[in-house]
Amino acid sequence: MTRTDAAPHLERATLDKAAAENFPVAPFFLPRDWRDDLMAVYGFARLVDDIGDGDLAPGGADARALGVSAADAADRLVLLDAFEADLRRVFDGTPRHPLLRRLQPTVRRRSLTPEPFLGLIAANRQDQLVARYETYDDLLAYCELSANPVGRLVLGVTGTSTPERIRLSDAICTALQIVEHLQDVAEDLGRDRIYLPAEDMKRFHVQETDLAAKTAGASVRALVAYEAQRARDLLNEGAPLVGSVHGRLKLLLAGFVAGGRAAIRAIAAAEYDVLPGPPRPGKVQLLREAGVILRGEG
Repeated sequence: MTRTDAAPHLERATLDKAAAENFPVAPFFLPRDWRDDLMAVYGFARLVDDIGDGDLAPGGADARALGVSAADAADRLVLLDAFEADLRRVFDGTPRHPLLRRLQPTVRRRSLTPEPFLGLIAANRQDQLVARYETYDDLLAYCELSANPVGRLVLGVTGTSTPERIRLSDAICTALQIVEHLQDVAEDLGRDRIYLPAEDMKRFHVQETDLAAKTAGASVRALVAYEAQRARDLLNEGAPLVGSVHGRLKLLLAGFVAGGRAAIRAIAAAEYDVLPGPPRPGKVQLLREAGVILRGEG
């Protein structure tokens, strides 16, 4: 398969993952140009996470698109370095990977800067080097790289970025990242990663071996409930972002907050036992949460 023949397949394999996210990526009600640009940003963010997690499709097509040899394709740091080099071509040349070629018109049309993209790459590079977080502040610093750039890019694409909106967006994005970590405790442990702060595990008398059980004991459930409340508080802190904008963007941002709240409700409904698998909210719950937010009731 040539690079040209492979390009649509590589794009589709990554972009199709948008349906499984906790939040709407580029819903139908947005203007077409926004949807196209948000999907281009999502493609970048999803692919860099897949590289960092070792979740690339078999066959090494993404690695070949980045110019990485088959011998080096298993080295995630090599792939991330190649991906960063290709990202820089988005701003001053012609990128190799089809998802980055897709991103280039968005970057130019919206005058996006490299920093948020580089932050997402840095977060995935950190994942290869740091597997535990001692304090909640350490985790927040990681979220500053791994999550907050996404919200900043949404504001950039929609032309609505201000310092206050960035602050509110950061709170929402950090909350969504924490929620995802709670849903994926077992999956992350399988990758030898723990995103529950060690100081909190000690406070709730949780050992790493407790996270490997098939179901959560009382201490693990109490710890998950504690972190879920932190995420809920952050969502509440960031929720005024929804009221600061109008029209269809208001619906999109309400969807982000609603996705986080619905996921927390799903975790609570599972009695904070996240070890058997990630609790996921249904569409009805998501729509209900969005309605509450849009009515200004929460």
